Amino acid sequence: MKHILASAAVAALLVAPAAAQTPEQTEALETFEQMIARINLIPDTPGDGPYPSLIELSADLPDHVIYRPQDLSAVAPGTLGVFVWGNGGCAADGTSSRFHLSQIASYGYLVVAAGKWRSGPNAREAAEAPRDIGGPSPTSAAQLTQGLDWALAENERPGSPLFGKINEDMLAAGGFSCGGVQALTIANDPRLDTVVVQNSGLLPDGGPRLSGMETGKDALAALHTPVIYLNGGESDIAYANGLDDVNRITHVPVAWINTPTGHGGTYHEPMGGRNAMIVVDWLEWQLRGDSAAGRTFAGANCRLCTDPAATIEWRNFP
Repeated sequence: MKHILASAAVAALLVAPAAAQTPEQTEALETFEQMIARINLIPDTPGDGPYPSLIELSADLPDHVIYRPQDLSAVAPGTLGVFVWGNGGCAADGTSSRFHLSQIASYGYLVVAAGKWRSGPNAREAAEAPRDIGGPSPTSAAQLTQGLDWALAENERPGSPLFGKINEDMLAAGGFSCGGVQALTIANDPRLDTVVVQNSGLLPDGGPRLSGMETGKDALAALHTPVIYLNGGESDIAYANGLDDVNRITHVPVAWINTPTGHGGTYHEPMGGRNAMIVVDWLEWQLRGDSAAGRTFAGANCRLCTDPAATIEWRNFP
């Protein structure tokens, strides 16, 4: 399953024109399509956090999908965090990582993902066609900023369900693969408090660029918050790029974590799998100052330090 998912993620990111596909690529794409069809039958999940979540759309935020606690009355004023998200392949499918994002939302976060609602049994739009190499990126880094702008405006708008709910010192950007590059592209936004880069890393300077992944290594100098890189080990196509980023960042704390998932991560596992909980703990620690969540990453015998299926390395951490 994980091997197939890793291949699928590569196919989604680097799919060749149909006329150029080898028989092996065609077979892999068929396997990918079969897997996605099966996953699309799985109901949306509310996460297992204290605030069961829902997925919704907003007419005044086109081309985005929103994940939030179902019962906002249960969320105390000024305690809702915000997490803006870029999808794998920069795909225009804001539900492509729906289990992962619903899990995060269930811990008291408003998650705003670029794209349409295209996945799952409640999908509102048809699945998009894979893009050719060199084709335009279906989503842009600017859409992550639009999501953040919208969330903060709703926090100030009387009559909004989100009025007064958001803590404007609890803002994060993240993404998977190409979406991780989008998060790094907007990482210089002074409003952000942390950045989450998953199965991703900036492409080498001077190398070929896919649309949506043009950001160069010089952008790392603009980081002003703690950042976490969550890669899938040496079989992850983003492993080398992620490690290179981590080694170049010398001015902010960086956690570099690897779990043996390859490029596909655990996005389609129940409740987003173990990696979703790693992200939740990071956000709880960095945004809410939760020392219990911080024990996943730091301190004697931290949870990841003693996990035989994970590695963690730090740069610039006191």
